[in-house]
Amino acid sequence: MGVIIIDGYTVRHFVDDEEFQKNVDERFASLDLNGDGVLSRSELRKAFERLRLIEAHYGIDVVTTPEQLTALYDSLFDRFDCDRSGTVDLQEFRSEMKQIMLAIADGLGAAPIQIAIDEGNSLLQKAADLEAQKIAAV
Repeated sequence: MGVIIIDGYTVRHFVDDEEFQKNVDERFASLDLNGDGVLSRSELRKAFERLRLIEAHYGIDVVTTPEQLTALYDSLFDRFDCDRSGTVDLQEFRSEMKQIMLAIADGLGAAPIQIAIDEGNSLLQKAADLEAQKIAAV
């Protein structure tokens, strides 16, 4: 686990950089378990399950019924599946990841905050790393 200092400006600039698309494309490829170029409902659900979106609250496990989890994961999948084809293609994934990151940027605002990052390849970590590289190059 690491700690980063980040603000909305940093996230917004990351989303506009080609590094963002590269990282999103890599994430998509890692989730496409069968390599068919699209994410199925089950492939995306496995990714969501690894994130433990609602199974833990401040480190305490929360009991959630299988029906509630299925409803949550289905609604998330539907959000990514813009054309309602039953799969999520790379363009849909890129678009939704961009919207998620821009929503995070809006939420962060202009004041820098510290965030604990659990995952070494977090997009927020990548945004902070890119900003640090730009500052170091000046």
